[in-house]
Amino acid sequence: MKGRRETRTAVVVGAGLAGLTAATGLAARGIGVTVLEARDRVGGRTHGIEVAPGRWIDAGAAYLGDRHTELLALLGELGLKTTPTAMLGASRFALGAARGGEPTTRDGRFPPLNAVALGDLFELLDELTTTVRPEAPWLTPGAERLDTLTAAEWAEQHLTHPDARLFFPLFLGEMMAADPAAVSVLHLAFYLRSGGGLRYLNAFEGGAQQDRITGGAHLVCERLADRLGARVRLGEPVRAVHQDADGVTALTAHGSYRADVAVLALPPVLADAIEHRPGLPLRRAGERTARGCAVKASLVYPAPVWRDHGLSGWSVNARGPLLSTVDDTPPEGRPGVLTGFVTGAEAHRFAALDPAQQREAAARQAAQLFPMLPEPIGCHITDWVNEPYSQGCYAALLGPGDWLRHGPALTAPSGRVHWAGTETSTAYFGLMEGAIRSGHRVVAEILARG
Repeated sequence: MKGRRETRTAVVVGAGLAGLTAATGLAARGIGVTVLEARDRVGGRTHGIEVAPGRWIDAGAAYLGDRHTELLALLGELGLKTTPTAMLGASRFALGAARGGEPTTRDGRFPPLNAVALGDLFELLDELTTTVRPEAPWLTPGAERLDTLTAAEWAEQHLTHPDARLFFPLFLGEMMAADPAAVSVLHLAFYLRSGGGLRYLNAFEGGAQQDRITGGAHLVCERLADRLGARVRLGEPVRAVHQDADGVTALTAHGSYRADVAVLALPPVLADAIEHRPGLPLRRAGERTARGCAVKASLVYPAPVWRDHGLSGWSVNARGPLLSTVDDTPPEGRPGVLTGFVTGAEAHRFAALDPAQQREAAARQAAQLFPMLPEPIGCHITDWVNEPYSQGCYAALLGPGDWLRHGPALTAPSGRVHWAGTETSTAYFGLMEGAIRSGHRVVAEILARG
């Protein structure tokens, strides 16, 4: 634009996938960048845990599929490989436990519930999903009604069979770490559509959970940060962002950082918690925007002994804390790692326990599901519910009214402030792919400023 000063510097707030994608993209085009990260590590909602020397698991985001093209391209650029998600063997289901039954073993992943009732549930969800406009959910036909109703209220109105009512919150917990009472029907339908559809999101082979990143997803951010070197500053939570006619200043406890533009690669609630001067024309989150409800409990054993018994390590359970489990054993085959997902309302209950109680509850339930298990040699609890610089995981949960009020301004810059993060991507919202795409979008926006 004539008369507008060329953008030469940018300050990026947040060193997760979105922030580091934006920062490296800008740096590669000659723009000076500084990345400010509140934590003492990069990675955001990707986080690796070393369970044995040189053997890592994902305590945060983990899975990808063949449609995640930007992530796959980035892995190739960084020299990283993928490992197929191990799903060989039978599954365990403790769905009858709510009615006093014992866990059962079943081939495949389809639960031992009424097939007609679950088929009807999936058809209803498919109908919702296909009506959504993923690029602009607020323009979906009937959006006002869908954005007013919670998923729990929708289930109360449409699900009559007890098996469908039992399975629905477990499904939402697995797919989007959500309590049905916390999300609008519009957000539920959008999330499924954005991620590639119900069947793609829920699938391992040929789906969104087909592969893991060899060595851990955290390696992506670590290698991006290595390219930036000292331009990434850890332990610098940003308290305020002030704009004026000439630039923007990010303020932390340790100093101030001046630039032409800022990129805020943060979840909506955290973006709102920063003092903005002048104030934002519209807040990034609403009163009913909730944090993603997920805790990961990773139990470590000398070996994946469930495999010797023809089991995949996959389970689905009506009672918590572990509402599902998956085989997270490193590709080397040792040690054995069984990761339990604590999601939805159960995540809040579990997160309130002290660490010893959490470990005991997780190990006890794992032993009930897989009686052949020895005592675990390690247990790693990753509480995303109370993580102060993520405010939940997999992503923020948009409640009633959020899409209609905040959706139209989702990506619009606020003066010199640009927005990134998986919650700003209408493609693959909540996934690593969405975070990377948001970083690319922000680079294009800033370059277009001139």
